[in-house]
Amino acid sequence: MLLIKNGLIVDVEQLTLLRKDVLVGDDGVIINIDSNIECKEIECKIIDASDFIVSPGLIDCHVHFRDPGFTYKEDLYTGSASAVKGGFTTVICMGNTSPCMDNVETINYFENKAKTLAINVKTVATVTENLKGKKINDLELLKSHGAVGFSDDGINIDDTSILYDAMNIAKKLNVPISLHEEDVRLIGTHGINEGEISSKLNIKGAKEIAETSSVARDVVIAVETGAKTIFQHLSSAKSLDILEFYKKNNNNIFCEINPFHFSYNESIILQKGGLAKLNPPIRNEENRLRILEHIKKGTVDVIASDHAPHAFEEKNNEFAKCMSGIVGLETSLSLGITHLVEKEVISLPKLISMMTINISNIFNLNRGKLQIGEIADITIFSSSEKTVVGDFESKSQNSPLISEELTGSIKYTICNGKIVYKKEV
Repeated sequence: MLLIKNGLIVDVEQLTLLRKDVLVGDDGVIINIDSNIECKEIECKIIDASDFIVSPGLIDCHVHFRDPGFTYKEDLYTGSASAVKGGFTTVICMGNTSPCMDNVETINYFENKAKTLAINVKTVATVTENLKGKKINDLELLKSHGAVGFSDDGINIDDTSILYDAMNIAKKLNVPISLHEEDVRLIGTHGINEGEISSKLNIKGAKEIAETSSVARDVVIAVETGAKTIFQHLSSAKSLDILEFYKKNNNNIFCEINPFHFSYNESIILQKGGLAKLNPPIRNEENRLRILEHIKKGTVDVIASDHAPHAFEEKNNEFAKCMSGIVGLETSLSLGITHLVEKEVISLPKLISMMTINISNIFNLNRGKLQIGEIADITIFSSSEKTVVGDFESKSQNSPLISEELTGSIKYTICNGKIVYKKEV
């Protein structure tokens, strides 16, 4: 048995903090949540959480573990190690592997390997065969073999008839479809905003309209079909303006934000170069501030890291030749605390709800809250301790945050009632 004493427990439904104890049974299920719980079992492990926050295990619905095909960057073992250090007990991988997640054999390979991991590692299937956008996969079959959603992440689905039909299938299957919204025809160089910084560097960048035009088109299709639709890693406040309008009368439209888009502006490119390159790009300060406004008023549903590991040589190059993407699992919570909670954009319980129960509800995961009878996926962390970024568990180190000080420190990650990570003093 496991007894967590005196922690401030996050109620992600009431958005409150209450000082309680949590008792977990040997079967990994929460037995009791109350004050002054005593555990008389001889084999009872006790964690003193007096100085810490006790939250549901964090969930990330947008990560890349590069397995199979690109395991020199990351694999399921190193990716899950990175996740547990970041406080995550459930992650959902994107399907742009090699081969991609468009067939039963690759899904089965993933599922069998995932069973050996310390946390819950799920995958989506790709919407179209080989990510070509031409033919829809047998989505019902892929779901039956373990896919928890569908996405051609990294690529905009250009054919509206394909997207319309795929959304109708997703609606029928009651699983989400996640959309990468960038029209490549409106992009010069990926990963840098078309604006002041790209002009200084004499680079033709990614126009905002590349994202907003795709969002405007696809949200209309989403409303028509009624499919649960996640608009991934939105970087433009105009995109959020559009979705805010349509969300008023539709409960199946969801907005996802990458922490880098609310934490930094395009000037980070001047300091960090290719390490700050990601798709869609980090945009100007006006966008960042307006994204914060949308987070504050509730337009944004989900915070996801888009954890995207790359090898050193893929990032250590001139900007145009660098791969896009940043490792993010180990800094995601700290960026939220530092740039949202400490700056009073949202409360800590609200932040945690966007990283737990909201994702669980969208993907039908049956996780993401601390209640009696629920599976004990739990994250224990300090919301005030300063930490210096570095020493990643990920196989890759491509982050612009190395050596930066952030607020927040994971102390324990507990999955299915078992301690899978403990920070060494």
